[in-house]
Amino acid sequence: MPSITLARNAGHGKAVNVLLWIAQSLLAALFLFAGVAKLVMPLGPVAQMTGFPVAFLRFIAVAELLGALGLILPGVLRIRPALTPLAAIGLVGVMTGATVATIVAQGIAPAVFPFVVGIVLTTVVRGRRSWAQGHGPSRRRLQAPAQLTAPAARQAALVPYTCRSGLSPSDV
Repeated sequence: MPSITLARNAGHGKAVNVLLWIAQSLLAALFLFAGVAKLVMPLGPVAQMTGFPVAFLRFIAVAELLGALGLILPGVLRIRPALTPLAAIGLVGVMTGATVATIVAQGIAPAVFPFVVGIVLTTVVRGRRSWAQGHGPSRRRLQAPAQLTAPAARQAALVPYTCRSGLSPSDV
């Protein structure tokens, strides 16, 4: 029965990966829309309603756009996938601020949406933490290490051993 367990675990990992990609795509669409809207529309009325300066709202817009790109592009292009959880962490910060600002300005009920978005972002951070540890999608399949040729093996044997302190065995 071990093979059944392994197959079930492999399928579970694939399902989780698909769910994470769906979440990342929806979040990226949300933040792209929000960021573009803040950059395109006049922010004078929004700044008066929220009490935040227009420059700060533009900064949030740029952060949302960069975060949206960071949720998708590193994994799709397979270039520095460790940036995906970092982008999600940055967006968690944005959504934490949005939740607090909404509670202060409008009450708890309207703050539920930014809070839930922050929870989903936290799930992406946890789900993609292996990418931050260097286990992200790679461009090519891993290959078995090449066998050392006889001259390379002799050369490797001639390299002196050093420990962390920088001392070699002959120094001790």
